[in-house]
Amino acid sequence: MTALGIAWVLLLAGAPILPRSVQVGLYAIGAMICHQRAERSFHLAGEQLPVCARCFGIYLGAAVGAVVTVGRRFVGSPTAPEHSSPLIPRAILAIVGLPTVATVVLEWTGMWDPHNLGRAAAGLVLGAGVAAVVLTLHYDECAPRRPNVPNRPPTLC
Repeated sequence: MTALGIAWVLLLAGAPILPRSVQVGLYAIGAMICHQRAERSFHLAGEQLPVCARCFGIYLGAAVGAVVTVGRRFVGSPTAPEHSSPLIPRAILAIVGLPTVATVVLEWTGMWDPHNLGRAAAGLVLGAGVAAVVLTLHYDECAPRRPNVPNRPPTLC
């Protein structure tokens, strides 16, 4: 999954210089997930990336967060502590979402224009935090597994 995140970011970043056939697909996918406003997007070689700066920051952050989280496990560093409550991951997600929410609110109210670097930086925090939480959750504890019972004919009682 980490490799897919890295590949996605590389495709997004390199889209303007990739062959036209690949570009068409990337920009079509980008159009489904992003507004693609030119003034809110990074440009490479004079061409707009397939997603806006905020979305690019989220994807880049998710890739970086995944690499760091998986890398910490790989080298034997302590992993995230066991989450005894579902509130802990939710609190982390709320905290890492604050910079993005702040830039959106401040932008909508006209109080501040974060420009593309500010949008991307806020998205980077959000993407990294979400990736870290998702990769440290223990999915086997989310829902109890049903016992694997072979199919038997019903008994008459």
